[in-house]
Amino acid sequence: MGDEATDPLQLIEWGISSIPLKGEDVSGDSYLIKPFPNGILMAVVDGLGHGKEAAAASKIAVTTLDAYAHEPIIPLVRRCHEALKGSRGVVMSLAKLNSPDKIMAWLGVGNIEVLLQRADGKPKISRERLLLRGGTLGYQPPPLREYVTPFMPGDTLIFVTDGIRGSFEEGIKPGDKSQQIADSIMARFNRGTDDALVLVVRYSCK
Repeated sequence: MGDEATDPLQLIEWGISSIPLKGEDVSGDSYLIKPFPNGILMAVVDGLGHGKEAAAASKIAVTTLDAYAHEPIIPLVRRCHEALKGSRGVVMSLAKLNSPDKIMAWLGVGNIEVLLQRADGKPKISRERLLLRGGTLGYQPPPLREYVTPFMPGDTLIFVTDGIRGSFEEGIKPGDKSQQIADSIMARFNRGTDDALVLVVRYSCK
């Protein structure tokens, strides 16, 4: 347990694929994986629209998340909202793993989908989706509510921004590594009409 607390990133295997909208130099979609004592924060942020202003809003959110990753999830999202006032605003989904208890808290504002694929050994793959609440951080957030669920070795989180088609789970193949899943989803389900980002995180601790 001491090693887990020292380097929580040893608990996960992850992959990322990100593409800006054609014609743009920067993407308004970004992500953060941030260890803190006894846990890891995982987040995907989408600045409204695309281009430099969207990227600037996304950077504000990620910088805030990085600085306060140790805080409980709802106060952390509220900090982001305050920091984003006056910017274009963002939508965001995030999850926090408490590694000693193998418990994950997750929360979504806007339309960044998060799929949890369970590695429970059952013949049929078990999947859960994060319940998203409409709103924009920096403008008008919804009432915030976190959801708590067990997060066990082998379980996989897939975050996708709205540049990815909603049928993306068809691109998830049993046995694929996280980077393979991210690349497959991007190649097959990128809409091509917006920035797009896929983050895949697997809890690999045994």
